Amino acid sequence: MGQSPAVAADPGVVVSCALAPRHESVRTAREFTRLTLNRWELGELFDDIALVASELVTNALRYGLPSVVPEQRSAWGRRGTGGPSPIDDRMNACAEPTAPLIRLSLVRSEPEGTRPQVVCAVTDPSEAGPVPREADWIAESGRGLHLVESFSHSWGWHPIAVGKVVWAVFELQSNV
Repeated sequence: MGQSPAVAADPGVVVSCALAPRHESVRTAREFTRLTLNRWELGELFDDIALVASELVTNALRYGLPSVVPEQRSAWGRRGTGGPSPIDDRMNACAEPTAPLIRLSLVRSEPEGTRPQVVCAVTDPSEAGPVPREADWIAESGRGLHLVESFSHSWGWHPIAVGKVVWAVFELQSNV
């Protein structure tokens, strides 16, 4: 787990997607990630970032939500990029913020003096932080945070006003 990423609001771009509390949201998170990275012309980063986004959303679904949460209808939100875009029309599987939600945010920034970065952050309403456990390589689950650590430059978590945010940083190549 690393230090908190320094995310500059300018010249960075922030997009986010509120995800409904259901297992199909993992697929929605991957599609949102694919569309966003393609829009930023960073499609070559999809495999690593989508894997981490999937793991973080899965953990949020499994550990970050109350045991009974109603399903929600579709809509999505984004900020920091100006008006509507073609991606808006295709992103119709995100949830409206009417119940405890998971929110996936992707941030592209170029902090001064460092390489450009993409931060993948997932929020959920639980205050309990993620706990890495000893990996059982035969078990069906339990390796998610090990994958997050392996595929990202750094990761961590912080409490927020309601719940927590778990984030992972991906550094881009200098020529991107």
